[in-house]
Amino acid sequence: MTALLNGGPVMVLYSDATGPFSHSVRLALAEKDIDTEVKYIHEEIIPEELAELNPYNTVPTLVDRDLVLYDAQIILEYLDERFPHPPLMPVDPMSRAVNRQLRYRITRDLYRLAEELDSENEIAAAGARRDLRNSLLALDPVFSQFPYFMSEDYTLVDCCIAPLLWRLGAYNIRLPAGAKALRKYAESLFARAAFQSSMSEPERDMCERLTA
Repeated sequence: MTALLNGGPVMVLYSDATGPFSHSVRLALAEKDIDTEVKYIHEEIIPEELAELNPYNTVPTLVDRDLVLYDAQIILEYLDERFPHPPLMPVDPMSRAVNRQLRYRITRDLYRLAEELDSENEIAAAGARRDLRNSLLALDPVFSQFPYFMSEDYTLVDCCIAPLLWRLGAYNIRLPAGAKALRKYAESLFARAAFQSSMSEPERDMCERLTA
């Protein structure tokens, strides 16, 4: 496990316990087996130390010695460069650009729809739920061609979409039996040891409620 010589954690991650952005960072940390102190933050209780570190008081926030990062995608790329094994991004510039663009689309389109599910406007929330489900179903053919998201290898793109797929039960979204490739892909992500170790207790409960 990657750690300081004195046995302490290399990094501190301020994270919420249920949001997909923070989960994606915890997942990357677990994939790389980086010893990290995770401090879970509740929205109604923002610790003074986080306010001093991050002017936006947001999570995830990563602290690596004197460096403070507070954007999930910046954190993910920093982790891959700081700890290159196992690699979670392609080597060549063109493939790296495609990887970034896929993550951009996932967070801009799919994460945005997930956030709208909390709307007090029931019609808007129902529309977001429908659109999110349809967007995921449109991806089903992709997973019949590749074992991972548009790739033969597990990458940061998978780190981004795995937390979203895990939350479908909590979002009250059911995938039809016909979406076999997407279901198989999701199950392969959830079965990874890193995914299992990345979850908070509330995130584990999401699955418990789904399968109860």
